[in-house]
Amino acid sequence: MPTYNKLIRDMIPEIIRANKAEPKIHIATSSEFEEKLLEKLQEEVLEFQEAKSVEELADILEVIDAIKILYEWSDSSVQKVKSQKAAARGTFSKKLILEEVINNG
Repeated sequence: MPTYNKLIRDMIPEIIRANKAEPKIHIATSSEFEEKLLEKLQEEVLEFQEAKSVEELADILEVIDAIKILYEWSDSSVQKVKSQKAAARGTFSKKLILEEVINNG
């Protein structure tokens, strides 16, 4: 019987029960939720790197939405910082790769 110890979507227990199994779950503490949410972000990014699918990208966005709620960051505040960084440092549209920095001084 596998042990998971990972954050799951809210409806997963019902899906497991519909498949004639019984999930063992608990409600995360605040600190555990933060830890497991950040682990989930890494998990979803790795899955996206392997599959490169819109479904995996959607999973990353779902985790990011939960992170914004956890830290009480509004969509507009995140977008404002994103825009400020784009104005100050650019975006990734030019596809630039930094190979090295040569010190001329």
